[in-house]
Amino acid sequence: MTHLAALTLALCLDALMGDPRWLPHPVRGMGWLITYFDRRWNGGNGRRLKGAAAVAAVLVIVYGLSAAVVQASYALSMYVGVAVEAVLIFTAIAPKSLAEAAEDVRRPLEAGDLLSARRALSMIVGRDTERLDEAGIARACVETVAENTSDGVTAPLFYAALGGAPLALLYRAVNTCDSMVGYKNETYREFGWAAARLDDMLNYIPARLTALVMVLAYGGRRLRRSLAVLFRDARCHPSPNSGWPEAGMAALLGVQLGGTNTYGGVVSRRPTIGDPDVPLRAAHIHQATRIMIGTVLMFTLLLWIGGMIVALAGAWGESARTL
Repeated sequence: MTHLAALTLALCLDALMGDPRWLPHPVRGMGWLITYFDRRWNGGNGRRLKGAAAVAAVLVIVYGLSAAVVQASYALSMYVGVAVEAVLIFTAIAPKSLAEAAEDVRRPLEAGDLLSARRALSMIVGRDTERLDEAGIARACVETVAENTSDGVTAPLFYAALGGAPLALLYRAVNTCDSMVGYKNETYREFGWAAARLDDMLNYIPARLTALVMVLAYGGRRLRRSLAVLFRDARCHPSPNSGWPEAGMAALLGVQLGGTNTYGGVVSRRPTIGDPDVPLRAAHIHQATRIMIGTVLMFTLLLWIGGMIVALAGAWGESARTL
C-alpha cells in the first residue's frame, strides 16, 4: 500500500510541477550510461551479446541505486520512505509534460500557423514534419499522445504498484534504452536487439490494460463499436504494443490513424488503425489529451482497488492461519 500512496503522490507532484528543468533527472543519467556503453561496445563481433550486456549493466546500476535510496529512506521512517519514493516515481512519469507538448502543437495548428505547429511537433515525434498538413500534424500528435499514455504514464505506474520506485525506474531505464538503441538499422539492429525485445516484454500487459481502461472509461454509447475497433486494429501497428492505445484512441475519436509516414526522407507505409468517421483536425489533439488524463486517473483507481483486494486477501489468509 505504501507503493500506491507513493505513486498517487507522484501524480500530484506531476500535476503541480510537470517536468521542471532544474530538477536532476534520472533519465539523463540513464542516457549517459547508454551512450557510454554504445560508444565502447557497439562494434566488432558479438554486438547482440554486447548490447544485452549493456542493457543488463544499465538495469543493475539503476535498480541497485534506486533500491538503496528507497531502503535507506524507509529505514528513517515510513513517511520519509513514501516521500522519497514519490519523488523517484514522479521522475518516471510525464502526463503533464505530454499534455503540454500536445497543446503546443494544437494552439498554432488551430490558428492556422502550420509552420509553428510542425516545429512543435518535431520536438515530440521522429517522423519528418516539414510537409505535413493539418490532418497529418493532428494524426502524428494524437498517435504520440495515445502511445505515450502507456509508455510514459500508465506503464511506469503499473510497475510502481508492483515494486515501488525501483521497479518503475527499471522500466524507465528499459524504455530509455529502447528509445536510444532499439532501431532496426545497420548501427543498432544487433546492439539494440535486447533493449527492443525487453521493452516489448515489459509493455505487453500495461499497453493492453491501458487500451481497455481507455475504451471502457470513454466508450459510452460507442462502447461496443470501440471495443470492436480496438480488437480489430490493435495488431496493425509494427510494434506489438503501441497499436493497443492507438487503436483505443482512434476508436473513441472516430478517426483513422496509421498510414504513410516519412523518416529521414524514407517512406514508411503502415496499415491504418480505426475508421475515418470524421477528418482529423486540431480539436482532436485536445480531445486526446483529455482522454489521456482521464485514462491515467481511472488506471490509478484500478491499481488502488487491486492493491486493496490483495491486501485484504493477505489479511484474511493470515487470520485464517492463526485460527
